[in-house]
Amino acid sequence: MDTDQSKNKVSLKEVGLSADVLMGLYTCLLKTRQLDEKLRRLFRQGRFAGTYFSAVGQEATTVGSAYGLRDDDIIGPSHREIGAMVAKGVPLSVIVAQVYARSSSPDKGKSHPCHYGYRPKGIINPSSTVAGQTVVATGCAMAFKIQKKDNIALAYFGEGATARGGWHEALNFAGIHKLPIVYICENNLWAESVPASLEAGIEHFADRSKAYGFQGITIDGNDLVVVHKAASEAIAKARSGGGPTLIECLTYRWYGHSEIDPANYRRSEELEEWKKKDPILGTEKLLTKLGLLATGKREALVEQVNQEIEEAVKTAEATKYAEPEEAYNDVYSDKFPVRRDELGMGGKQ
Repeated sequence: MDTDQSKNKVSLKEVGLSADVLMGLYTCLLKTRQLDEKLRRLFRQGRFAGTYFSAVGQEATTVGSAYGLRDDDIIGPSHREIGAMVAKGVPLSVIVAQVYARSSSPDKGKSHPCHYGYRPKGIINPSSTVAGQTVVATGCAMAFKIQKKDNIALAYFGEGATARGGWHEALNFAGIHKLPIVYICENNLWAESVPASLEAGIEHFADRSKAYGFQGITIDGNDLVVVHKAASEAIAKARSGGGPTLIECLTYRWYGHSEIDPANYRRSEELEEWKKKDPILGTEKLLTKLGLLATGKREALVEQVNQEIEEAVKTAEATKYAEPEEAYNDVYSDKFPVRRDELGMGGKQ
């Protein structure tokens, strides 16, 4: 065997994940990238209204952390969590219908594009309030504890969201009650046009967890394996009663805050350096070394994914918008107030 080739060999044992899990993670990562880029192009073609928040470049943070969750685990997403939707098994037709604001969307077209929510998979429909989903996901974690369930909640946000009062209240509450929740900070270095250096006086946003009495770690958010293993450990800890964890994923978005943002406040050199750390290329390099991804296999997978995306787009564009009266629906639930015994607390309401 050639010495150089033997040096490049990597074993599954060294990686610490099975071939099935690695290929499952990669498929979700690829599907997220292809769908994201497609939706960017469709917006620029005027095929849907509003704007679009791309997550290209930082997909590993969401795919790696959400992959393997149960349907009854809760996700509190922000506006750049398309990878978490894909990893949790939300049909692409549902994701595209939401972006297109069609009547077939779970929200019936009421929300802003990229406010992905899907009840069958435990995904909270987010609001436009920065860090708002953190508070709601923390409440879900509290409910799981009251009900004595081993479910967990996962809350996503950017580093800029850690400046919001509600964010701090949520983490403080989770620390006090040792709630089963994992907080994922996607630190892409920019809160819209404000650099991280002007957002906080600390180097690592994970350090904020110390004030609330639980662990915080900072990891390479572009390494799919690293993210998945770190999140899996934190999730297992939360399920077993070990309390919350804050995971800061260092990553970078390739495009503007949204598609109407030219991102001309960033240096082109900075962008090019981060593009060299593309999570897709890094994962493909690893899978190739493991002998799991031959060229033909990748091309076949891309073709399959693109076909699924095209079908989802075609379905969305053939579906009508909801009637105006739909705005009056889903305003409140007739199931509330909830009885105390339904929460497992005993006694009367």
